[in-house]
Amino acid sequence: MVKALYPGTFDPVTNGNLDIITRAVRLFDEVIVAVYDTPPKTLLFSTEERVRMMQEAVAEMPKVRVVSFRGLVVDCARRLGTPVLVRGLRAGSDFEYEFEMALMNKKLAPEVEAIYLMSSLEWQFLSATRVKEVASLGGDISSLVPPHVERALRERLGRPRT
Repeated sequence: MVKALYPGTFDPVTNGNLDIITRAVRLFDEVIVAVYDTPPKTLLFSTEERVRMMQEAVAEMPKVRVVSFRGLVVDCARRLGTPVLVRGLRAGSDFEYEFEMALMNKKLAPEVEAIYLMSSLEWQFLSATRVKEVASLGGDISSLVPPHVERALRERLGRPRT
């Protein structure tokens, strides 16, 4: 049984993230979504909220489970017995960041392989940062995130849909 780890901040989960998860499920026996507990950036949602939103988003996917983690992603992979990291790539700028991260992870944990799935064309532009920006300005994000995430964003930002 081959398990894969899909790590990220998921602040919040987007339809682009769900696209990567859905495609990873076709490749692996189990996909563990690992919500990073302590990223070096300002978050809109707590770890518990991000885990709950992700759990609700993947509730209909029996081969997916959601956990939170701290520290190095490769240590999380070792702890969970997942020899594969799944990452999504959008545009060229993602490649540089992911390439450097892959080399560091390989140095730290040579036994953990990284697999990259290109974002579907429909989601090439999508990031949680952009979603939060559009939502904060009252824009329509209904096609970018699951309905429960849209509600949580609007509530948190105090912005009704325009």
